[in-house]
Amino acid sequence: MAVATRTDYWDARLNGDNPVSPTDTSLNEVWTKTGSGSPAASGGAWRVSDNDYHITPTTTAYTLFTCFNYNSTPNNGEVIMFLDNGTHSVQVQVAAGGTFSLVGATTATSPDLDPDMTDEEPVPLILRLTLTSAGVATLYYREIIEDDDATDLFLQVNGTNDSSGVKKIQWGNNTGTIDWQNVYASTFGAFSPDEMMESAFGSQTLLQMGIETVNVLKDSKRTFIKNYVSDSAILYGYDLSSDMISRVYPPSIHVVLKNLTSPQFDALGGVRIEQMFDVVIYVTTRGTDYKNAYRLGINIMGDVFDELYSATGTSPNDNSLNAYTAEFDTKMDNDEVVCVHILTLTYRRLLSMLSR
Repeated sequence: MAVATRTDYWDARLNGDNPVSPTDTSLNEVWTKTGSGSPAASGGAWRVSDNDYHITPTTTAYTLFTCFNYNSTPNNGEVIMFLDNGTHSVQVQVAAGGTFSLVGATTATSPDLDPDMTDEEPVPLILRLTLTSAGVATLYYREIIEDDDATDLFLQVNGTNDSSGVKKIQWGNNTGTIDWQNVYASTFGAFSPDEMMESAFGSQTLLQMGIETVNVLKDSKRTFIKNYVSDSAILYGYDLSSDMISRVYPPSIHVVLKNLTSPQFDALGGVRIEQMFDVVIYVTTRGTDYKNAYRLGINIMGDVFDELYSATGTSPNDNSLNAYTAEFDTKMDNDEVVCVHILTLTYRRLLSMLSR
């Protein structure tokens, strides 16, 4: 899957309100309830003891984002999240000791995720379940794909073959009591945390203008990007400290979303907004002959500009490249061997605010 576009959004959203009559119904599907429980609002959450909620999508790839905690622990094997795209299905089941099982054609089990909030300084648990059109299911926990020790924080299985043709996105519980704090669903695709964030603001800034820029450059077939810069050296610049930069051997490309401004809302009621983004590209090269490092950096920067201009900067309905500046790094110290050229691109975007 790719980064969500500006027209992809969470088309069913709950923030602790009644799923069958949500507070906001603008671009927001209403859930269908089954079960005999008496759910109710409790402390900003929707407390459920014997109910499931579902919507019936028309597409075949889904994302279900939930934030919840146990009020009383459900039985082992209780299905709390379920996706079915008509050909494949997958379940998230409660397992022993605060763990969860991702059940498809095979079963994978998470570590203890503290859904009963007994750890020190606990917070409700976030689980994200995705199912692709081909039937690959992934369960992410806490919106982190990889921790500080490079350990994967997700489970993945193939979905169970299902020829019923019935499509469904479902959450809820029939045993125990769960406080469902937030539930978001998207029928636009199977999105990881790096492809669609919970907030539209986060998706439209960091992901669409930052991470997507990295992806475009990694996919480039232009000479100096493709042949001189490895994919592992094209990064989003979360950390540009000297210690971190030194871990990536040049040539390298670091992308940073520098700032965002919004000159004005373009429609009464804040329906549509114009935004300006500054995306900064650091091209780092190294050489004992500084002239060669300098020239290699210019060639890489030229490919970066041409790729981003042609791939992301000319859409009249999405992104438009509004301006750019380039800074060239001249050697000023006898011991200097690293050259860093800086390219700043200013984009203009028009965005609908209704999906919030």
